[in-house]
Amino acid sequence: MRTRGISRMIIIAVIVVIIIIVGAAAFLAIQTTTTLTTTSSSQSSSSTASQSSATSISSSSSQSSSSSSVSMQSTVSSSSIVPTTSTSTSSSSSTSISTLSIDANGWPLGDLNELYAFDDGVYPDWGEYDVYQPLVVANLSAEFPGGVIQFLPALAQNWTVSANGTIYTFNLRQNVTFSDGNAFNAYQVWTQMYGFYYLTANSSGWYDGYTLFNMTNVDFGPGTIAILNSSGLIKPSPQAVAIMSNASWPIYAPNPYTIVFHLINQFQWFLGTLVTLTGLLYDSQWLLDHGGFGTATSINNYFNQNPIPGTGPYMVTQVSEEAYVSYTQNPNYWGRDLPPSVIASNEALDPGHVKNVIIYAREDDISRYTDLSSGAVQIAEIGGESWDLITANPNKYSYFTLPSDAGITMGLSMNMQLYPTNITDVRLAIVHAINYTAIDNLFYGQVSPWIGPEYGAWSQFYNLGNFSGYQYNVTLAKQELAAAGFPNGNGLPALSYVTSGEVCDFCIPRAEIVEADLGAIGINVNIDSLSFDNWCDIACNSYSWYANNTAMVGNLEDLGDNDWSPSFLTPVDFWVDFVSNQSPYGNTALINNTVTQACVNSFLNGSSTAQVQTLCTAAQAWINQNAPYAWFASCKLFYCDSSIAWQKSVIKSVYFDPLWDGDNREPLFNTVTFV
Repeated sequence: MRTRGISRMIIIAVIVVIIIIVGAAAFLAIQTTTTLTTTSSSQSSSSTASQSSATSISSSSSQSSSSSSVSMQSTVSSSSIVPTTSTSTSSSSSTSISTLSIDANGWPLGDLNELYAFDDGVYPDWGEYDVYQPLVVANLSAEFPGGVIQFLPALAQNWTVSANGTIYTFNLRQNVTFSDGNAFNAYQVWTQMYGFYYLTANSSGWYDGYTLFNMTNVDFGPGTIAILNSSGLIKPSPQAVAIMSNASWPIYAPNPYTIVFHLINQFQWFLGTLVTLTGLLYDSQWLLDHGGFGTATSINNYFNQNPIPGTGPYMVTQVSEEAYVSYTQNPNYWGRDLPPSVIASNEALDPGHVKNVIIYAREDDISRYTDLSSGAVQIAEIGGESWDLITANPNKYSYFTLPSDAGITMGLSMNMQLYPTNITDVRLAIVHAINYTAIDNLFYGQVSPWIGPEYGAWSQFYNLGNFSGYQYNVTLAKQELAAAGFPNGNGLPALSYVTSGEVCDFCIPRAEIVEADLGAIGINVNIDSLSFDNWCDIACNSYSWYANNTAMVGNLEDLGDNDWSPSFLTPVDFWVDFVSNQSPYGNTALINNTVTQACVNSFLNGSSTAQVQTLCTAAQAWINQNAPYAWFASCKLFYCDSSIAWQKSVIKSVYFDPLWDGDNREPLFNTVTFV
């Protein structure tokens, strides 16, 4: 859930309780271990990083200019608790630590299989930026703690944008290899992108619900895959090259080191769709050599415990299912000899400061705290059960907090297609009956007000119309309930509240606050706390599924069941999720409305910023008046009620997922620097 998280994925994995032994002894004792070995067929080149300038996001229209794109906006406020960014660029540790140990809360959904990235299903992605790198990366030091959203070159050394803003041409770094020695090239990227399309059963919304590409001429299926299998991607046959260079398809490779994305319309935030998830690139040749993609109904599960190689500074060396994953520095890493000045300006490319890393999956919060406090691990994901122990020792522990406008949010959806929450006055009564302060107190007050669906980082499109948040007003709530025909709740059936106590510590307490608040005005609520699997069978679906299974969704459901983060670093992301009839997941309010859809479409159809603002102002007004959601808050702690912590005497600085927990709960461990 992305704890936040799982709500944004269609997951087939089962979460189990993990009991493992602490420390290095456990590492040696575990018997069900997969050891991964890689061989290098070539030495990596010490490529020099591009000096192209960062792409800031702002409201101006996009222009092409080598690797530097248009400025669009940057307005996230800073947080004083975020550690100071280190400019150290040495790949060696300044301490005696040879292995960085991290405690995580449980095992990744979808295991380690990057094929699930197309539906956000490899969560948390422990290989983000460490094993798998994108064409462009988020500028970590600008985003944390400054809140500035920028993009920098990674596997693309530069890019250009056509005058009309529809064609993005990426010039790839040469002499880059994956950790197994296979060459990185445009054909590898091309195959991965169409592989994701294939795994969605050729869905028009294959790109995480963003309708950016015209797929009409695309014929990627078993026949094409057979040609790629026989040809290979390192030095493909003329027949394979003819397919991959076909410019009538929206993504094509005119040569081995150029990949082109041709959009239907201008979308000035396109770079933000590449920084994680489907943008994290893997060795498609190795994938083909080990059984290929599988199918949309049967994804190749070989990669669950045998992760596909990447180009990043680390590679996986051992996997013990539901216990731990170990990593070591990639000897083929193309960026291991990058100049210090380049690393200082683009920390995502850091080759790392310790040779080995191990991430343990430990569901028990006390065990994670005990490991951290004893020094058995250097970094740990701390939950609400132990959080007071962290905050009570400010001289010993540091922890990660977010800018107030970051995209980790909480709210409550109300099913607009299920009686009686299909009645507007009932929904208005609910949003005014909730004591939002009581909910905030579950999170130590470490929250900021939020009026969705946009989040504050995209200030140009946030709370258009300047609406006030719904106020806790019992008198008004009773009046609205009476206006709906249910004075004091008389004649109103009990509302179903679908949630899962397995998802987060605060899910049930939060639901109980809502239950008590609604009871005070005469609305009875039945909290239906499901197992994770049963909950995700309902929540982890598209709008079309919700529309065909309205009763299963329930009257009330938490956004993401605990909290919600973006999949793409763009301003349209939450609009697509919450208010679009093309939503891949998240629209549990079942909104299907021409006003909100016009706003969503305007982001994607090339409308000007002014046009988008006009249409989305109307959508914001409709949402405010019809109350499909009760917007709770934006979180300042990484997990809303807690965060990731480390000992101040050991760790100097570290960076995290640029999607604010949208792809990965754990630290980007190549960026960890030591005291």
